[in-house]
Amino acid sequence: MSACSVNRRRILSLWLPRLPIDRIKRFFDGGLGDPSIVVTKDNNALVIHALDEAAERLGLHIGLPLANARAMCPDLKVFDADIAADTKTLSDIADWCDRFTPLVALDPPHGLFLDITGCAHLFGGEAALLQTLVRALARQGFAVSAAIAATSVCARTLTRQVPGTIVADGGEAEAVSRLPVSALGAVDAITTGLRRAGLKTIGDVASREPHEITARFGARFSTLLAHALGQGDAPINPRKPLPDYIVEKRFAEPIATDTMIAMTLSRLADTLVTSMEKQGKGARRLEAAFFRTDGVVRTIMVETGRPVTRSAVIDRLFRERLDALADPLDPGFGFDMVRLSASRTEIVVQEQRDLDAHVHDNDELAALIDRIAARIGGKRVVVHLPQDTHIPERAVLAAPAQHHLATAMQAEWPARIESEPPLRPLRLFDRPEPIKVPFATVPDGAPHQFTWRRALHAVVRVEGPERIAMEWWRQDGKQLTRDYFRVEDAEGLRFWIFRDGLYDSELMDEEGKPVPANWYVHGLFA
Repeated sequence: MSACSVNRRRILSLWLPRLPIDRIKRFFDGGLGDPSIVVTKDNNALVIHALDEAAERLGLHIGLPLANARAMCPDLKVFDADIAADTKTLSDIADWCDRFTPLVALDPPHGLFLDITGCAHLFGGEAALLQTLVRALARQGFAVSAAIAATSVCARTLTRQVPGTIVADGGEAEAVSRLPVSALGAVDAITTGLRRAGLKTIGDVASREPHEITARFGARFSTLLAHALGQGDAPINPRKPLPDYIVEKRFAEPIATDTMIAMTLSRLADTLVTSMEKQGKGARRLEAAFFRTDGVVRTIMVETGRPVTRSAVIDRLFRERLDALADPLDPGFGFDMVRLSASRTEIVVQEQRDLDAHVHDNDELAALIDRIAARIGGKRVVVHLPQDTHIPERAVLAAPAQHHLATAMQAEWPARIESEPPLRPLRLFDRPEPIKVPFATVPDGAPHQFTWRRALHAVVRVEGPERIAMEWWRQDGKQLTRDYFRVEDAEGLRFWIFRDGLYDSELMDEEGKPVPANWYVHGLFA
């Protein structure tokens, strides 16, 4: 075999021709009965979208109007199509296929591509892998066919015409030459044009000069034909990016106990850290995937603020995450494979740790944040960063602590003047809340009383005003000025209130009275 052949990819194509009806039968646990079909609306008429084997034996086929189908089989069981549910089922099957290769791509509406390059030997070779996969899906209640070739187009074509075929590298052209041109999956206009030209098989089309085919049917079809013949290939688009590092453990006897699951994760963490250590890497995002024997896959993810280089830390984070799950990990009849992957890694920067006490403090803080994030979610643990603006509600940005801890540690906040009261409230509302002010000292005075949340507050002390001009380029015609006051009521409660806009004595309502300004409370002092 040449060096070029060795580097060629191997693609396994899966096709589930009865996916919609198989999904429904699985829901009824196989007790649906025959014959059954799924219908969808096409040009204001219900037509067959999918059908089971019994319905096909009666002469029914996809695209047949429902009225005709009922005339041929009055006892037909009919179900409405649910494209979203079919897509979800196909995605679940793709998750299950991750046990064979992490490079799994969708081939809508009812197909998948698996890039099995370099991993077939783990399952006893390509023939054994194909057989294992097809049998496992059949046991789950799906009609399935598969084929393997060096290109995705060739594998897809054979899957639908000659299922079970495994094409040796370089034999693609011979494998598809006798298949009808319709097997290529081109649009009906091109297929009809080829037949009218007397080109009934793929081999007939391949016998013509490429420039003739391109001139008549377009470059896209010529490329499709070339890929079917094994001449080049369009890369598949995996659903998930390939992780930087992957380690996994397969079990001849499925595991189901918490102790075995924890022990397996701990051992995988040791192996993962050893692999990363060789290249000076640490993990920032880790995923643990648990593959159940019934095909269900559960994935748990944890993130860290700094690159993790110790297996004990990984083990502890996953223990925290598993203990905090609202939907506990259900092993069912057991997990036959557990995979641990590092989907995001970084080069570990060595720091001087002996002489700098702050480095140890930062490490402990980062570890605490990681543990809290593992329990309640990384988006719920935030740090506040100062922003270069004088607008109160925009002066602080809440950012995920795991990603912005270093920035927060170096942030510079305005220094507070000793023995002076704070200029800004400790609690600032996300949105200012309106208050009712019956009257105020004009033009720039504070109110004597106001009503907030149905409670009347009599003002006894006032500091202000502090005039803040808004960012005129963002206001879209709104008021551009706010006058803020720090006020205290008779109960000792202190508020940060403001008048929106300047006082305008010429602004009158329908009765000729001055229109009161709009007042808001923006925060509370301690």
